[in-house]
Amino acid sequence: MMNTADRSLAMIDYALRRRFSFFEMEPGFDSEGFVAYQKSLDNEVLDELVARVKELNAEIARDRSLGRGFCIGHSYFCGRDVADEEWLREVVDYDILPMLTEYWFDDEAKLHRWENSLHGVFQR
Repeated sequence: MMNTADRSLAMIDYALRRRFSFFEMEPGFDSEGFVAYQKSLDNEVLDELVARVKELNAEIARDRSLGRGFCIGHSYFCGRDVADEEWLREVVDYDILPMLTEYWFDDEAKLHRWENSLHGVFQR
């Protein structure tokens, strides 16, 4: 799978698009399956973090230099039987924030605002 964030692979992307069918997939935070999975984990920190990532995605989608293809997917929050705080912090610190650093390398204020917002879910 490729998304529009993989711009360095543009020539490969063009070659693949000539040979295969494509369809767009959006983050599935509101899908029936993810909602049931999230409820099964019964974790307030996860719930708040997902809500903030959905807000973040709205901002990413509105950003003229990014757009919907750069939104954060729900898969970062899948595959666990227990959503402990350590895992959620790792998702934020090692998956989401490095991406945002690349997205907004020229807008430090926006990056710091979202860093504070995402880290804020752990301040309980």
